[in-house]
Amino acid sequence: MSSVSIPKRHFERHRIDAIGWLRAAVLGANDGIVSTASLLLGVAAAHVTHENIVLTGIAGLVSGAMSMATGEYVSVHSQADSEKAALAQEKSELEADFHGEHRELTAIYMRRGLDHQMASQVAEKLMAHDALGAHARDELGISDMTMANPLQAAVVSALSFSVGAALPLGVVLLTPAHLLIPAIVISALCSLAFLGGVAAKTGGAGVMDGVIRVSFWSSLAMAATAGIGSLFGAVV
Repeated sequence: MSSVSIPKRHFERHRIDAIGWLRAAVLGANDGIVSTASLLLGVAAAHVTHENIVLTGIAGLVSGAMSMATGEYVSVHSQADSEKAALAQEKSELEADFHGEHRELTAIYMRRGLDHQMASQVAEKLMAHDALGAHARDELGISDMTMANPLQAAVVSALSFSVGAALPLGVVLLTPAHLLIPAIVISALCSLAFLGGVAAKTGGAGVMDGVIRVSFWSSLAMAATAGIGSLFGAVV
């Protein structure tokens, strides 16, 4: 008596499933570090008191986190609304012309390399299982993995911004006034380089490219605000 062996399921983990939260987290933390460090450098270069620098940093952290959360929520919610509208339209088209939608899906699979007979069979099977899901995935490019989640994006952005902003603010609280500017610059650049490398590695991209890209543009931002602070600040 022969037994049929059932092959084990093959599991693969692709980094594409991290894009949603990774984008919001990286953007929030990066913006928190850059904007808060730049803000602190600007007021520090203007020779204001240490108390005013701390107050400015706290205000920047709170307002920045709320701004990031609001912006991400509105932006991603707009994307989600567009996806819902596209799915509703596709559902109506399926109800109005099911066979026409079958031909459309068949044509999509033929463009991907299947012959007509195989493409038609695949389209038929998939539409019998979940017609709207098949069209959402293969015609519209919408899937559960990529669908927008406004609340998740808003929360992740606010929290990651707060964490990022807390880094240069913590440096201000712990560093003597005469070492403040170099301490902010060095700590911010090190944090940003680390963040850029982690983000690149998590997303499957080149680590050094991520580090260089983030460090370069962040340096420009901090240099610009420090220059403005020196230009318009008080002379002591």
